[in-house]
Order: sequence, then structure tokens, then C-alpha cells
Amino acid sequence: MFLIFGFRTKPVALGWVGAPCRVCGQTGSLLLIREVTRLSLFFVPLIKVRTRYVVECHNPMCRTVDRIGKHEAEQLMRGGVRTA
Repeated sequence: MFLIFGFRTKPVALGWVGAPCRVCGQTGSLLLIREVTRLSLFFVPLIKVRTRYVVECHNPMCRTVDRIGKHEAEQLMRGGVRTA
């Protein structure tokens, strides 16, 4: 019998954040993304293993992806997020 399992990370765009980029300083070009990693068995996702939040700068000269904590992501969402 074969056992087929694996992990899959799925990014979900939560919206645009009006905060300055930590690298280039441009305001309003950050996309808030939630990345959820799930364990799958026979290609069926079963268990949520990890949830990470990242902000991605969409300035063409920067393009920084920065990991943030859950608390900071919640603060950014409370501060106002435009839908992606």
C-alpha cells in the first residue's frame, strides 16, 4: 500500500495596506497576504499546519516581501484595508 502525503502553501491576498514600506518608504503600495500551509493525504487537505502573514511591496524598484506577525497583521487590517 502506498501512502501519498505532502504539504501545500496557499497565499490569500487580504488587501492593500496604507502603511510605508520598511525598505523603500513608499506608502500605500503594500499588499497584505496570508499564507496557509496544510498537510494533505492523497491530495486532500486535512490539517492546517502553519499560518504566516507577509506584506509585499509593489513598488517596481523595491518588490520586498517582509514577514510580519499575526498581531501586526490584525493591527494593519483594523487600520483599513482596501480589497485586492
